[in-house]
Amino acid sequence: MERVSGLLSWTLSRAVWLSGLFERGAARQPRIMEEKALEVYDLIRTIRDPEKPNTLEELEVVTESCVEVQEINEEDYLVIIRFTPTVPHCSLATLIGLCLRVKLQRCLPFKHKLEIYISEGTHSTEEDINKQINDKERVAAAMENPSLREIVEQCVLEPD
Repeated sequence: MERVSGLLSWTLSRAVWLSGLFERGAARQPRIMEEKALEVYDLIRTIRDPEKPNTLEELEVVTESCVEVQEINEEDYLVIIRFTPTVPHCSLATLIGLCLRVKLQRCLPFKHKLEIYISEGTHSTEEDINKQINDKERVAAAMENPSLREIVEQCVLEPD
C-alpha cells in the first residue's frame, strides 16, 4: 500500500510540474510570435520603393504593426503582411506587393505560408491587387518578365 501511495504521490507531483511547464510554454508563445514578426519586419523594412529613393519603412508603407505571425503547427507559420501604399491610386502597389513576396520567400529562415494584403481602405483597387499578389501563378508569370524582375531585384537588394 505504501508503494502505491508513493507512486501516486510521485505521479501527481510530476503532473503538477509538467502542467507548470505547459503554462509557461503557452505564455512564451506570444513572445515567440512577436520575435518572428520583428524578424519579418527587419527583412521588409529595407525594401526600396520602385519610384522613390526611399525604403518602404521611410515612406511608412510598412511598419512593425503591419506584420502578423501565427503558428500553423510546430514547424510552420502563417505570415500576414498588410502594407499601406503612399496614395490611394498608387500604380505601383502590385509591384510593392511582389517585392515583399520575393524578399520574404528568399530570406525567411523558417517554413511559412505568406499572405500579403493592402491595408483595408487604403487603395482604390485593393481587392484586385490582393488577388494578384497572392496568386502563385500570377507572381511566377510576373517574375518571368525580365524588365519586371530587374525592378524587383533592385528594390529587394540589401543596402551597403
